[in-house]
Amino acid sequence: MRTAASTSASAPRTMPPPMTDIDSRKHDHIDLCATGDVGFRDKTTLFDQVELVHDSLPELDVDEIDTRRKILGKELRLPIFISAMTGGTARARDINRQLAEIAERRGIGFGLGSQRAMLDPAAAKDETYVVRDVAPTTLILGNLGGVQAMATTTDAARSLVERVGADALCVHLNPAQELVQPGGDRGFKGVLAAIERLVEELGVPVVAKETGCGIGPRAAEKLARIGVRHVDVSGSGGTSWVAVEAARAEGTARALGLALRDWGIPTAASVVFCQNARPRFKTIIATGGVSSGLDVARAIALGATVAGIARPVLQALLEGGPEKADAFLAQVELELKSAMLLAGCKTLYDLEQADLIIGAGLERWAPSSVRSGSSLSRRNR
Repeated sequence: MRTAASTSASAPRTMPPPMTDIDSRKHDHIDLCATGDVGFRDKTTLFDQVELVHDSLPELDVDEIDTRRKILGKELRLPIFISAMTGGTARARDINRQLAEIAERRGIGFGLGSQRAMLDPAAAKDETYVVRDVAPTTLILGNLGGVQAMATTTDAARSLVERVGADALCVHLNPAQELVQPGGDRGFKGVLAAIERLVEELGVPVVAKETGCGIGPRAAEKLARIGVRHVDVSGSGGTSWVAVEAARAEGTARALGLALRDWGIPTAASVVFCQNARPRFKTIIATGGVSSGLDVARAIALGATVAGIARPVLQALLEGGPEKADAFLAQVELELKSAMLLAGCKTLYDLEQADLIIGAGLERWAPSSVRSGSSLSRRNR
């Protein structure tokens, strides 16, 4: 009789399935975002142009600082998301599950990467996105591309949400990335109508999300007019997805990517544009180059509801595992609470009202909304 060990030794090895184009792209994206030179070159988030005014007499204890935020039907302990990054591969599954566990423990939100791979029933990619079992109470955002939304029925989009237990669906907008991406989309007519249909029919909140180029005043007004009430600005200054695709491209596509590498609206400016849209957005998520608790504080003081962090969390996870990613987010929390205390802000509502000094760089982007070198209060906006 053969033992279990000898049976295992003699059994043929099961080879992993061949990598698809989507698999290859997702692997490239993870590697490039972790270690590649894919940041914006000259353009920043402009959060360095936002300064909270110091209060030497805050009359607060650190333990009093309240960072809770209700958003999309759930309460976060901190006004932070681990922003959408990946999905569709076994490697992405491990990343999503590890980060979702951290989000659950820290009381923050979690965004899934594009669920495009789940649209193919033969691909069997659901398990790379499912994290609800390790994050039972976490606010989870699903994710579907705007171009894919045009070709996806409302029922099919609802299925994407239900299969991962998401609380809302992000529809991501990435024309600049697609123009450079090998085999990327080239037609974008009808995306706005598809978003409007989902807002009216989906049954869960729809978040219009950029992917590193920001939402400007014209796009913000279009989205507001069709009933979108939740946006993720995903502005420029952090990871350039154009640079990511340029690194994967060749020939004219690569040259185009290099030319457009710094294309986009800085995150701070995009927050201001969306904060001033009419009708008003209920939720503004500030992502794109957010890398510290000070950035989170500045974003909320400008008008964001919460902030999202992506690449720094991924880098910490890949460098030192969940412990390092968790430690990074602990530092972000410490910085946020310290900034709030030093600005005399007990709650996030107080932070929204805080006086700011706005630099000329941000004023140049939004001259009708901010005043260069002056004290700016949301009471006056």
